[in-house]
Amino acid sequence: MEIFYYMVFGGLAAVVAALELSKSNKDRVNTSSAFNSFKNNYLLVYSLMMVSSTAGDWLQGPYVYYLYSTYGFGKGEIGQLFIAGFGSSMLFGTIVGSLADKQGRKRACVTYCITYILSCITKHSPQYKILMVGRILGGIATSLLFSAFESWLVAEHFKRGFEQQWLSVTFSKAIFLGNGLVAIVAGLFGNFLVDSMNLGPVSPFDAAAIFLAIGMAVILSSWSENYGDPSESKDLLTQFKGAAVAIASDEKIALLGAIQSLFEGSMYTFVFLWTPALSPNDEEIPHGFIFATFMLASMLGSSIASRLLARNTVKVESYMQIVFVISSASLMLPILTNFLVPADPKKKGGSISFAGCLQLLGFCTFEGCVGLFWPSIMKMRSQYIPEEARSTIMNFFRIPLNIFVCIVLYNVNAFPITVMFGMCSIFLFVASILQRRLAAIGEKPKTEDWAMMKERTSEAEPLNDA
Repeated sequence: MEIFYYMVFGGLAAVVAALELSKSNKDRVNTSSAFNSFKNNYLLVYSLMMVSSTAGDWLQGPYVYYLYSTYGFGKGEIGQLFIAGFGSSMLFGTIVGSLADKQGRKRACVTYCITYILSCITKHSPQYKILMVGRILGGIATSLLFSAFESWLVAEHFKRGFEQQWLSVTFSKAIFLGNGLVAIVAGLFGNFLVDSMNLGPVSPFDAAAIFLAIGMAVILSSWSENYGDPSESKDLLTQFKGAAVAIASDEKIALLGAIQSLFEGSMYTFVFLWTPALSPNDEEIPHGFIFATFMLASMLGSSIASRLLARNTVKVESYMQIVFVISSASLMLPILTNFLVPADPKKKGGSISFAGCLQLLGFCTFEGCVGLFWPSIMKMRSQYIPEEARSTIMNFFRIPLNIFVCIVLYNVNAFPITVMFGMCSIFLFVASILQRRLAAIGEKPKTEDWAMMKERTSEAEPLNDA
């Protein structure tokens, strides 16, 4: 492995360590022992969930592809399996995830564990139909992972009387540990199971199922239940209508949903594009080590976010404008290097090119922005989304995201990679413009509270029936 990879990884590790060790009282939030106990319990569960998610999907993407190929499936069939996962998250996941507000967030978190365990089990079967069921279950689980856990945390946090600013501490720590450190450890562990232990590409999913079972046991034994809208006899369609009214009548919620979809859509597209971008001529690159480097860059971003969120004088709506501009510029780098340092199409294999090195630095910058994005968007969601329909609205936000990713997956070979990166860069720049608008109206009071919107929706029902 070239020394360049070690230099980038070592440099990021040094900066992260320096930032964490140099935190002053201004960079920390004074909390209570009761809150710390609550926070640590959630971080334990969240980390176990992310170990399973990382071992099952993020790092193991190459192993998933390899697993499907060993079962004899071609590129087209494998692509359909991946599309099924995102399509399932959009269709079935939206419904199941939204039930968390009515049936209980704790119950939804347990459902996630069970659903993902079943998805992991299906990986043992070489039958295409069973693998398709597994991808559908995985899509449903993804919707629950990115809505039910956060909804439970926010509701439980305020139910216990903790200060709002303390919520940012949990968010930033969750991203630092779950999406950063734990992702690196899970990646190395998965690599150990597959390559060192020679247990095959399905072994990370077996390990994920064990971690999920442990996390589910912690949830069942230590979490209390909380709900969204407590209204009796409120069906799912009425709940969807209420959430749609909330988004349509409050510009801040609509802007937040658009910003989230634009950024996450670009982020998931980047996941599919970074490998061919760094090795356009089949250069040999250490995928696992680069993934670990990306996660370290994400940890750096979350460490910076924890400092910013700890200061009352810094507004999340303000600094996120800069984050989106930087992320947009970082994904423009493959386009610039393609023109300034064109690759030699006759040269095949070998080590990473100079253009690839430049792009890797840009991609690390983008991953740093991802680390900043997660705790910051969580903070804004806790401020703007009404508690009564939190899970429902959060799953509404994922509908355009999943449509976008399905389109990208279906047409990934139809456009040059520079066009795809350019599209993502434009989306991120648009997100910065929308963030600027959100910052401008963020201080204004809501035009309607949830109770008024719900009453208006229910009053409209007889008129529609008539």
